[in-house]
Parts: sequence; C-alpha cells; structure tokens
Amino acid sequence: MALQLGEWVDPERILIVEDDDALRETLAHTLASVCREVRTAATLADAFHEAIHSPPELIVLDLGLPDGDGTELVTRLREATDVPIIVLSGRDTEEAKVALLDAGADDFLIKPCGGAELLARVRGQLRRSVTSQAARSWSHIEVDGVEIDLVAQRVVRDGQPQRLTPTEWALLRALVLQAGRAISPKQLWDIVWDREFGDYSTHVRVHITHLRRKIEPNPQVPRLIITEPGVGYRFNGPQ
Repeated sequence: MALQLGEWVDPERILIVEDDDALRETLAHTLASVCREVRTAATLADAFHEAIHSPPELIVLDLGLPDGDGTELVTRLREATDVPIIVLSGRDTEEAKVALLDAGADDFLIKPCGGAELLARVRGQLRRSVTSQAARSWSHIEVDGVEIDLVAQRVVRDGQPQRLTPTEWALLRALVLQAGRAISPKQLWDIVWDREFGDYSTHVRVHITHLRRKIEPNPQVPRLIITEPGVGYRFNGPQ
C-alpha cells in the first residue's frame, strides 16, 4: 500500500556526527526512540566513512569537529548522496544560515536544542523523503527540455541528470502539485518544512534558488518556477 502525504516510517539508520561525548550520547539516546540503529562519529573522516559504507537515512551533523568544519562534510556528502542533513550549530546569523543551506544542508538547529524539537525536525525530514500518493498523478512531466519524474525522483535537464536533495524534492513536489497557482513563502514553509521554528523567508528563498539552478533551462530567466511579486512562487507546468 502506498504511503500517503504526511506519513513517515521509522528509519533503519541515523548517523550522528558530534565530537562532544556527552552530547553525542544524549543525541543518540533521543534518536533511538525513532530509529532502529543509531551510529555515531566524532570526526569528519569517520563521518564520511560511515556515510558512504553504512548509508544512513538521515545525518545529524555538528559543525565544530577536531579535524575540520562540518560544512566541508556537507559539501563532500552532497557530491555522493542526497540523504537529509540536519546541522547543529551555534552560528545564528543569516549569513551563516545561508552558507549552510548553500553547502547543501536541509535544515539546522541552534545549540542547545531540546529533544522534542530535534525529533520534530527529524520526522519532518523523513516525511519529505516519502513519495506521496498525490504526487503519482503528476508522476512524469516534460516541459521546456526538462523531464521531471516525481515518483522515481529523477530530473533530467538537457539530457543531464540533476541531483536534488530531499528538501528540494519536497519543494518541487509542492509546487508541481499546485501548478498554475501561486504559493506564498509561508505556505511553502508550512507544506515543506511543516514546523513553527525557523526563518521561513530565508529557507524558501535559498532553496528556490537552488531548485532553479537544477531544473530551469536558464536559471537567470526562470520559465518553470515563476515569482509572483508580493504573492509567492508558481510552477508553470504544461497546459
């Protein structure tokens, strides 16, 4: 039976990357309530090895690691996997948030964070990785030299496959399912991120930019994801 929109299943494996022993243990204990196997790493090198050789369904990543900055790992992982990445950070400026999103992170939490919020973020990311039954009615689209398959999670632009993150897939799905109708940034936030916490304006703007780079024939002159000034964004699908 197909999963419906909003449903999620317990993940088999989550990877926690955190060099503080006490915090790593606390995070592992919290996530063990929703995950069958919680693996941990304390360095960039160990984390990359774990992510490649024992692929998790989600990564919780601290930035301050002994052998480098976690942003480096996000960049490396995005070359090899589209697994959801939730960053733990004490960096709360807009510039820092944009830099993390640009590197490929799907979400981030400001330290210290509570267990309830962490679990809510994890559930949200896992829900977004599930293809909904509703999306099947728009399973395959070809427009302006771009092929979009929501079920297979495949985008081909001018013959070149494009790698989308789970958040980008969720955003694209939300726009496609409402093709022809403008959706506000706040509505996209509610649909895609499904939570109260966070700067929805920054999240939506940055991820729309990323999505356009991957699916637009010319990202500088968008033809598929149209900005409706003062309203939001509209997917210009086939008529």
